[in-house]
Amino acid sequence: MTPIFLAIACLLIVTLSYVGLCAASPFGNCRKCRGMGHQLKTDRKGRLKRGKDCRRCHATGKRIRAGRWLYNRWARIYRAGTDTRPEVSR
Repeated sequence: MTPIFLAIACLLIVTLSYVGLCAASPFGNCRKCRGMGHQLKTDRKGRLKRGKDCRRCHATGKRIRAGRWLYNRWARIYRAGTDTRPEVSR
């Protein structure tokens, strides 16, 4: 197998794997808070305590994956362009 075909096969496998991951689990852990929903702080004695809520994920700990976000955007544009319902005049 030539190196070009091997590279194409590897890229195809990686792409299909990511598509499957986005379909099976559209949400992943937030990269900023690592899925906890808040930051950890330490008090003066060195004990861990809960910090502020994560602003990036709004304290849910989950974020939508990039591939799923792109699919949702494509589907929304496609539905808007192929809408066959008649216009309602006001």
